[in-house]
Amino acid sequence: MDQKILRDMGRVEEWNTRRYLRKGASRGTRRAWPPHQIHQRKQCTIYFVEKTYQENIDPAKHIKRLKAVVDDMPSSSSSFAANLFDHNTIAAHNNSYHNNSPFKHSVIDKLFQDDLLSKVKDECLSINFTEKQTDIYKVHQTGDLASLNYIKPEERDQLANLLTLRDALYSAQFRNFLRVVTGCGPLSGIKQDMSVNSYRKGCHLLNHDDVISSRRVSYILYMPITPRHIWRKEWGGALELYPVIKGEDGTPVPDVTPSKIIPPSWNQFVFFEVQPGKSFHSVEEVIVGGEGDNRNRLSISGWFHAAQPGEEGYVPEQNSTYKSSREQLQTTSIEFRPYTPTDEEALAFATTLSDDHIAFLSEFLNPVYLQPRTMQALSARFVEESSLELHQFLNNPLSQALQPRLRELDVKDGLGPDRPLTIPNHTAGVAWQPPTGVDRASYFNTRPHSNDRTRSPSFSPNPNWIIRGPPHKWRYCTLSPKSLHKLEAVTPRSAHASPVEIMRSLQDELFPSDAFRAWLAIVAGLVPMGWICEARRFRPGLDYTLATSEANEARLDVVLGLTPELCDIKGSRGNSKDVQTNDWQSSDWGGWECYMAPHNEDDDPTVYKSGNSSQLRNENIRQRSSKSNTEDADQMEVEEEADTYGNDDDSTLLTVHPGFNRLLLVLRDEKVMRFVKYVSASAEGSRWDVCAEYEVGALQPDDDDDDAQEG
Repeated sequence: MDQKILRDMGRVEEWNTRRYLRKGASRGTRRAWPPHQIHQRKQCTIYFVEKTYQENIDPAKHIKRLKAVVDDMPSSSSSFAANLFDHNTIAAHNNSYHNNSPFKHSVIDKLFQDDLLSKVKDECLSINFTEKQTDIYKVHQTGDLASLNYIKPEERDQLANLLTLRDALYSAQFRNFLRVVTGCGPLSGIKQDMSVNSYRKGCHLLNHDDVISSRRVSYILYMPITPRHIWRKEWGGALELYPVIKGEDGTPVPDVTPSKIIPPSWNQFVFFEVQPGKSFHSVEEVIVGGEGDNRNRLSISGWFHAAQPGEEGYVPEQNSTYKSSREQLQTTSIEFRPYTPTDEEALAFATTLSDDHIAFLSEFLNPVYLQPRTMQALSARFVEESSLELHQFLNNPLSQALQPRLRELDVKDGLGPDRPLTIPNHTAGVAWQPPTGVDRASYFNTRPHSNDRTRSPSFSPNPNWIIRGPPHKWRYCTLSPKSLHKLEAVTPRSAHASPVEIMRSLQDELFPSDAFRAWLAIVAGLVPMGWICEARRFRPGLDYTLATSEANEARLDVVLGLTPELCDIKGSRGNSKDVQTNDWQSSDWGGWECYMAPHNEDDDPTVYKSGNSSQLRNENIRQRSSKSNTEDADQMEVEEEADTYGNDDDSTLLTVHPGFNRLLLVLRDEKVMRFVKYVSASAEGSRWDVCAEYEVGALQPDDDDDDAQEG
């Protein structure tokens, strides 16, 4: 046997020069193994002192050396699938791992013995799951399985197979397997980080790179709950991997669409090294399960961490060249467009609009919002609440021209209420967009079948809309550049032939205008100094924004909601909808605008916003009244109900449902976070709005401040 090992490993002289660490030796201690001691290897574990593949070490040499690794944990081996640790199997995984794209990853079709995994699945279903929902995910989840060490013995006995699987995953044998396949360096055996996740109807996980703390390897082990353990890819829940392109500042960012989609499969194990600026991934929404349907995407997922202090191979964390997706969310860079020079001091103290401003705004606004008495009442309320929601904001001709046409546009783009419940193509409703530097024709002719949702849809592309990313911050549609679609001035504005032209008029004419600036100065008591504005479309099953904030300055947010009310129709899904109550209002379809208080800088962003979804639905999102505003300022009930909550355990400050013809004004303080929740594939249309952000000057000075200056 010794001679065979030596033949496989090469010449004895080469063997003596290879560097290994014996179990218990300190890092940096190198010992050669003389040939006469090779037979003594069985009682010890040998650890590779890795030189990373980035140092041009041939991976094949690592695979050949694997034959010298003998682990003393046969009980772990019996849990895994046959031949998993065979050197040919490891060589194959190593080869595929380093050749897979868009970043290095590996898929093991069968990791554990099926009978063990079936028992684990049954035990997992006996555990309590907590429904959690944040800006980035919705999922049913258990606690960290590391806590199983601390439960009562009789309770631990009920989860014996789950404990066996957990201990096998974090065994020295399997950690060595991952090190050899990935070249990731030493992995911790004492820091275990895993949980059971149940993705049922509506559950999802949006784009991120997993870079937090000492995470080294991400993994997912699938146990889908279906008849015969077969999960169909049209049910959603696939792992999506994103290629990287250069952002505006040269930082690597994920492309707007994934280039590889891996559907779940029973006993499948997917893993990859966590890398800032590279390992961008997401989990698409699951569209089955729920009441009366037991199907769900059950999985065990977590991370292997780098060796911790006191463990062999520990190396202090070093700063990465690139920021993690979490760090990039903490800062945003906005270049505001300035207004033409004007008397800003006069603007700050104005209480009425000029005749020219009233004439211009009358082409867009409901006349009630141009009455001096109404504007003063709104101003007083805004000073008190810092937010307003104004119903029926646009005048009747504009709103009546816009709402039915937006419904028709969704139907035309395959996103309307009559479509079957599926995850739409990533190109739905937009002009086709290949990645930067890729030829358009070749891109759509050569996309892999496994990623057919990014192929050309069955309907014609819409040249008016393009996708805006990067998706680790946001993904939604904006209007194509104006140079491609010249806008001719039309009076009245409702005479525009298409809803796109009306939205472009709101984006390019109303919100940046000096007249609307003067209106904001009166109503909000703030002087806009610069502006940005864009019409947005959030497609069902695809689009969202994640929570971002401004670190040093307050902003005035102005969002005109244009999501059509549902008609009293019966779609292909067989559900009749009522205009007064629909799933936009119940929050089931997502798409709500949310403001959240600043969080502790040390908190994990995937944890600090966690909350029970039923609490979010029943307590934190108050249903809006459909009652219209009257033109009598004394009777008008301004819908500024954007709720603030006094619960110390809830960081939600304000939540507003999608609606049609409603203007939201919010004074957003520095560090307050803001996002639009992912729009579910169940939604029977897109979420539409025109969103503007204003750089604002100082508040109107208080009388006390004037007195102080005089004194």
